Amino acid sequence: MSARSRFVLASSFALLLPGLACSSASGSGGAYGAQPSGDPSDAGKTDAGGQVITPEGGASGPNHVEAPPCANANLTGDEDGDGWSVADGDCNDCTPLINPGAYDYPDGVDEDCNGVVDDEPLDCDVGLPIEGNDAMDAARSLGLCRVANAGATGKDRTWGVLSARYVFPDGSTASGTPKNFGTNCVGTGGEGAPPNPLSHGLLPSFGKVIVPWQGQSMVALSSGVARSGFNGDSPGGAHMCTRSNMPAGYPIPSAAACPNQVIDDTSIAYDGMALEITLRTPSNAKSFDFDFDFYSYEYPDFVCSPYNDFFVALLSPVHQGSGVGGNICFDAQGNPVSVNNGFLDACIPGTHNGKTFSCPLGLAELDQTGFDGRGATGWLRTSAPITGGEEITLRFAIWDAGDDAYDSTVLLDNVRWELDELPPETVRPPK
Repeated sequence: MSARSRFVLASSFALLLPGLACSSASGSGGAYGAQPSGDPSDAGKTDAGGQVITPEGGASGPNHVEAPPCANANLTGDEDGDGWSVADGDCNDCTPLINPGAYDYPDGVDEDCNGVVDDEPLDCDVGLPIEGNDAMDAARSLGLCRVANAGATGKDRTWGVLSARYVFPDGSTASGTPKNFGTNCVGTGGEGAPPNPLSHGLLPSFGKVIVPWQGQSMVALSSGVARSGFNGDSPGGAHMCTRSNMPAGYPIPSAAACPNQVIDDTSIAYDGMALEITLRTPSNAKSFDFDFDFYSYEYPDFVCSPYNDFFVALLSPVHQGSGVGGNICFDAQGNPVSVNNGFLDACIPGTHNGKTFSCPLGLAELDQTGFDGRGATGWLRTSAPITGGEEITLRFAIWDAGDDAYDSTVLLDNVRWELDELPPETVRPPK
């Protein structure tokens, strides 16, 4: 079952949980849990529990049972414990799944209490510039269409993006002295420079095959030039001429994949690029997921070598099950995403430095990307748990370790909120 199907079904069935039932005005029955008849002749009637029946095709959606107000609801209280009172705009104080801070899932229910059913903004990445210099545009490209106010109170305390910016992998914004300072630099890198703007982009496609999962664009972050095809020396060895530290706790060896790997343990990230997004999560979400596709020019030459590009997705605050530094993208052996991880499936099969690659995805996804004949993971999906209504920061980061040659690129798209609590894991999504 796809994640998209999962959250739609979860939204439907979660509203039927007996634990969410509350008293009707007459004191009988649960607000959710009554079975609709589906018979148009029953429209407007109530069932044995006092619930209003909405038949198939009704204004509130297929087979949806509307809940009457709680018997003891009041303007200042918070009967369902979701942090929203009726005075705050909670239109159903019987269930914590419905309030102004909720995500309005496409299920025929007005979860966010704005008076309009299923009106969550979508397709906000239409017409975005390919350069993506405004990091808020990058958030929109991921499908994060709502913007929230950090200082909001009461009913204005909705979910959404609070800020977005491009940073280096360690969160800094000024480059150290690059490895090849002043020599064959691509773009505007250099000591004291911000992250190189050529290393990010909002792409309508990547190569001949890859297109966005949702909307019209996807985010590209690169240790080279974040575009399809060859761009000067990228991805074969462009010098973007930036340098920072790696995120806290890195580098780490790909121990399970490369038992005898020798790494440079100096925490220097060359040609790094990161997108950092801070947002307030929907009050009714328990987890989220997103899709990514990692390409590396280091395959097959530098498998299990000290010279690796890495991609991490760091979640703060750190939730249980996350990896080093809050990383939520790793394979079954706990390896962060690199040329050594267990997902590199688009490539030419072979054994390199003791590690064997079967390459079940073949070469089609590399066609005309600039990584032709090299290696990629293909699309993967990462999920992670959150707490509804909390402020989180996501930092998607890519960098080169050991040198500043042979580039890698990651594509990011399709952030979704889930009603189920999903563990931190990365899997291959169904097509």
